[in-house]
Amino acid sequence: MTSELVTERLRLRQWTDDDLAGWVAMNADPRVREFFPEVLTAEQAAASLDAFRSDLEARGWGWWALEVTATGEFIGMAGLDPVDEEAPVTGVEAGWRLAATAWGHGYATEAARAVLEYGFHELGLPEILAITVTGNARSRAVMDRLGMTYDPAADFDDLTAPPGPLRPSVVYRLTAL
Repeated sequence: MTSELVTERLRLRQWTDDDLAGWVAMNADPRVREFFPEVLTAEQAAASLDAFRSDLEARGWGWWALEVTATGEFIGMAGLDPVDEEAPVTGVEAGWRLAATAWGHGYATEAARAVLEYGFHELGLPEILAITVTGNARSRAVMDRLGMTYDPAADFDDLTAPPGPLRPSVVYRLTAL
């Protein structure tokens, strides 16, 4: 059964067909995709939504759709996922991606706190990672606000990204209390 997380202002829930238009628009926005190799086509965005939905159904956790509780507005995603096999670190990673209109409201930090609590208390994870491109100051600021510790010894080049500024990646860690 898919879990749902609720915070003071947000609901992290299973994806619905109604989320597709917002997800497609978000991933076509160069600001949102600044630290990814490319914006996504509508087909690519739809495929990722389907994958997120399947993962949530299969294991009960993953990348949840994120909405503002008061309005029901879809604003992005947040969640947990096993670290990509291509990365030289292992474990479970927390992540978030919000529509540009949702930036600056503390939503990423609020959603990530709920995700971390779920990972530690419901899944019993001993540690949760967060990985981003070195230059992604906004995500790194969220990691700092969450109390995560930057681990410079784990820095790596993401070889799935094209050569250039999207390759150098940083790793942050948080251990269960």
